[in-house]
Amino acid sequence: MLFPTIFEINIYMIMPLHSLENDPEYIHLQTELVWLQLWLQETRKRIVIIFEGRDTAGKGGAIMRFVRFLNPRAYRVVALPKPTEVETGQWYFQRYIKELPIPGEMVLFDRSWYNRAVVEPVMGFCTDEQYKIFMRQVVPLERMLVEDELQIIKLWFSIKNGEQEKRLEERKTNPLKKWKLSSVDTLAQQKWDEFTYYKDIMFNKTSTDFCPWVIVNGNDRELARKEAMRYVLSRFEYTNKGNTGVRIEPLLDVVREV
Repeated sequence: MLFPTIFEINIYMIMPLHSLENDPEYIHLQTELVWLQLWLQETRKRIVIIFEGRDTAGKGGAIMRFVRFLNPRAYRVVALPKPTEVETGQWYFQRYIKELPIPGEMVLFDRSWYNRAVVEPVMGFCTDEQYKIFMRQVVPLERMLVEDELQIIKLWFSIKNGEQEKRLEERKTNPLKKWKLSSVDTLAQQKWDEFTYYKDIMFNKTSTDFCPWVIVNGNDRELARKEAMRYVLSRFEYTNKGNTGVRIEPLLDVVREV
């Protein structure tokens, strides 16, 4: 077939010299994501991809790979800061709902409304009653969004305790990563078991057949990012799907639905 030969030539013409992108497999997967985005614009569908996980699990790095070649006019990365005084008096989901995609758009949440399922109760940022209300409301809300034909993909990047410890230390010493270190990060190791407790409840209560949680083994950063990309691509029947010749189906020992 002629297409792959031409495509291989084009890969090396457009491949950036930056080491983060010095991998033909990434270029193939990112090309597939560009095709997915074009299909999304043509069909006016809407996609939300939620990136959750423990601190240092690789959420931000995965998002960088996802959007590397996408049209910035048709996607948004949402990483909301601490709620304002006004927002704390609103319905909890309100500030997230206003960030949902318009027709033809993809929105990637770098943390999401699921802050209230794990981080907030562990760190004491919400009351027990606020946590319980969230857990009662989140599944019905997601059901309504899915019934309105919003596609929601919930990715949880999982890492081992020792790997997190190593990455936290790197954030402390690497000047390029120091900005990532937060007060929550500094307590991540101390509160490991509490995070696990609330994470398991979240999976049990909020992973549904219409909106499942997807666990991504994040101990190998690059493998996790590629397999997460494959999982998203595998969910849609977009034009030209698979024409790069890259594997689309993710490895089941790296990515699995809860």
